[in-house]
Amino acid sequence: QVQLVESGGGLVQPGGSLRLSCAASESFFSIYDMGWYRQAPGKQRELVARITSSGSTNYADSVKGRFTISRDNAKNTVYLQMNSLKQEDTAVYYCRLGLTDSWGQGTQVTVSS
Repeated sequence: QVQLVESGGGLVQPGGSLRLSCAASESFFSIYDMGWYRQAPGKQRELVARITSSGSTNYADSVKGRFTISRDNAKNTVYLQMNSLKQEDTAVYYCRLGLTDSWGQGTQVTVSS
C-alpha cells in the first residue's frame, strides 16, 4: 500500500504564500505523474495541478500564474508552491499518485484575514 503524506497547510492571509509537500513511500515514484487536488466545503474535488514523470506541468485556470508544482524524485516528494493566495483557495488539499486510488490524507489550507 502506497502512503502519501501531505504537509505544509495552515492559515494564511489573502496575498500570502504557502508551500505544500507530499512525500510518497512508493519506490517507483519517479515513473508516476503526480497531482494536487483540492476540495472546498460543499464542492467536488478538483484538480489543481499536475506534473508528469518527465516534469511537464499543467494547472487549473483558477491557479495559473500563482501556483507552481514541482517534484524531487530523489526525495519521492512533490511540492505545490502557492502564492498570492485568495479566500477562494481555501480547501483541503490532497496529492494523488498518478490516476491510482492512492491519495494522501489531505492538508487544510485556510485563506482568511
